[in-house]
Amino acid sequence: MDLKPLVTLLAIVNPLAVVPFFIHYTQGMSRAQRRRTVLVSSCTAFAVIAASAVAGLQILDFFGISLASFQVGGGMLLLMSAMAMLNAQPAEAKATQEEVADAASRTSIAVVPLTIPLLTGPATMSTVVIYAERAQTFWQHAALVGYGVVVALATAACFALAEPIARVLGKTGINVMTRLMGLILAALAVEVMAAGLLRLFPALGAAG
Repeated sequence: MDLKPLVTLLAIVNPLAVVPFFIHYTQGMSRAQRRRTVLVSSCTAFAVIAASAVAGLQILDFFGISLASFQVGGGMLLLMSAMAMLNAQPAEAKATQEEVADAASRTSIAVVPLTIPLLTGPATMSTVVIYAERAQTFWQHAALVGYGVVVALATAACFALAEPIARVLGKTGINVMTRLMGLILAALAVEVMAAGLLRLFPALGAAG
């Protein structure tokens, strides 16, 4: 297992792009409440990745979905996320304005919508399941779960330093970082789709 899954996950989750949402949702909170929100968000992000790595393939088997089809569908989802990021939008941002307003009025927004779907959503889960199929040993699966720990730590660091990051980078800086990660994610999405298409249509490889 190489570092490509980690790079892909960091590109999709991209906690830097979610920093403005974190600041918006947590305004008016006490320091203790912010710390709890950071902890719950990072732990939830890890839980989503770990659950997808451990049980994702079993769920596909239960529904009778082939991995090749899932790779093509997941690759398309990643490509759509990359396009959103190239427009300086978070990869997993699916919340409507009404949901944003509703979430802002709740006492706890750490899980929904801050972590799900803004940080981790269908694109994240699809990526983990695809790489879980490639893991051949226990240690490779463990490494994939370990990448979830890295993502959780990156999320916690970005949220804990949200205000300094926002001041230093500004909206323009965050947008530039998001677009760069989107470009990387687009290339990885094409690779995932190509691998799935080769499984579904082996003749494509022979033709090449």
